[in-house]
Amino acid sequence: MAKHSNKKEPSASAAQHPPLQAVDRGLFYLTASITGATVMMIELLGTRIIGPYYGVSMIVWSSLLSTALLALSIGYLLGGRLADTAPWLRLSHILLVTAVLIGVIPLLSKPVQLASNGLGLRGGALMSALILFTPCLLALGMVGPYVIKIATSGLERVGRTAGTVYAISTLGSVMGTLLLGFFLLPLFGTENIVLSLSLLMLVLAFLLALYENLRLNAGNSLVGWGATTAVLAVALLLGVGSTLGTRDYPGSEVVFEEETHYGWVRVVDQPERGIRWLMSGGSTIGAEHLETGAGLLGYQQVVGHLPRFHPAGENALLVGLGSGHLVNTYRQFGVRTDAIEIDPAVAYAAHEYFSFEPTGDVIVGDARYQIKQLDKRYDFIIHDCFTGGTEPIHLLSLEMFRELKAKLKPGGVLALNFVGLTLEGEQTPVEAVAHTLDQVFEHRRTFVSSPDATFNDFVFFVSDRPLALSGPETALNWLEEREVAIAGNTDLVITDNFNPLETLHIAKAEYYRDLLIERVGEDILFY
Repeated sequence: MAKHSNKKEPSASAAQHPPLQAVDRGLFYLTASITGATVMMIELLGTRIIGPYYGVSMIVWSSLLSTALLALSIGYLLGGRLADTAPWLRLSHILLVTAVLIGVIPLLSKPVQLASNGLGLRGGALMSALILFTPCLLALGMVGPYVIKIATSGLERVGRTAGTVYAISTLGSVMGTLLLGFFLLPLFGTENIVLSLSLLMLVLAFLLALYENLRLNAGNSLVGWGATTAVLAVALLLGVGSTLGTRDYPGSEVVFEEETHYGWVRVVDQPERGIRWLMSGGSTIGAEHLETGAGLLGYQQVVGHLPRFHPAGENALLVGLGSGHLVNTYRQFGVRTDAIEIDPAVAYAAHEYFSFEPTGDVIVGDARYQIKQLDKRYDFIIHDCFTGGTEPIHLLSLEMFRELKAKLKPGGVLALNFVGLTLEGEQTPVEAVAHTLDQVFEHRRTFVSSPDATFNDFVFFVSDRPLALSGPETALNWLEEREVAIAGNTDLVITDNFNPLETLHIAKAEYYRDLLIERVGEDILFY
């Protein structure tokens, strides 16, 4: 009769290394936490890397999130298999490769996006995200299975260890998200953070190599590891670090730039053309003549006539400050203007680099929130929040228009600037905005900035009283030449619950990117 022994066979992981102590597991849990944070930071930084070229819209976010999920899924699968079948591949090797893959992102960003541009907005954004971020995120996805493999001392602890590793990794992701969004991004900028993450992975790889050599009997050459890490660190600092802040924009000079929570704000001069641009990400949100300080954006000439619809009006609220030229225009009508601007860097640039002189309060914050806090009413409200080929869609809904109406005095007038295409079959977004405004206001008149342009500013003037113009005949004739009939022939009412504008705007966003390249040059759209 065969004898049975109660002695347990050692697990595969136990056979490979001595039993782990609490400090050992702590090191691997720390690794899981740091790599989890790095995953989320890379995802968030992705919007700053491809956003200036493709716009920060749901399309870009969808491209980045789907890329991250796909890469992590492959990383989990590949890491799990290699952890069981490739004992020669160590966790330190994975992090070393990760460091290099993160470090080259700034170098590859421009050529990858240029090569992907021919695929259109959807295809270009997705392909850019896949090429730039899949390799490093796939490698980061491999970390979890390796940590579980090493930290598991026996089959009875597999579930507990796996749960702990993924919980700690997720907590790291939370901390990384908060740390980046709340503090790091506006302090250090995108490229500096990418480079720092790469160097962090290098340092972590070396520390793990040291641990593997001393505790896991990996047989690594510490001299070789140290030399390799040092060489890669120097290469990253020289190859990537030397490119930071050394951008060359032919024909343009960046006189101010600051990266904030909301975008990359720059003031760009083009001396040969005599133009100064105010840019936020991949958007031109202000422009003026360098010598005279006169505003150059065509729609502002139309919106500037807003007081002619209500000559007795005394105060206005500008939602979206931009370069502040409209405030200067309304001063000439004796109208005092408050302004709401989400980005403090935009407000600073408007005051310091453009001819903006406040006549009222400048409120920094999100318009939807700040409007709720206002305890005053206005004769005029100007809704001017176009940016980057798309608009912040939460500011273009039925509910938002009702909030704006509540801040108007009786007989007050709202002006809304909305950019669209005049091509046949591409006017649905314009019709939808018009139809939504008609649900809130009784009277509407619509004007365009350039009667013959394909890409046009549609300026809606709406009120609960008839909109009659008054003023010099030349001004009235100029406006009437630009009046168009937008019937709002659609059943689409834009609401907070159903707002398809980003999808409807794909053609416009692609057209805008081409127009922006023509205006300021392609190079300036890249970090």
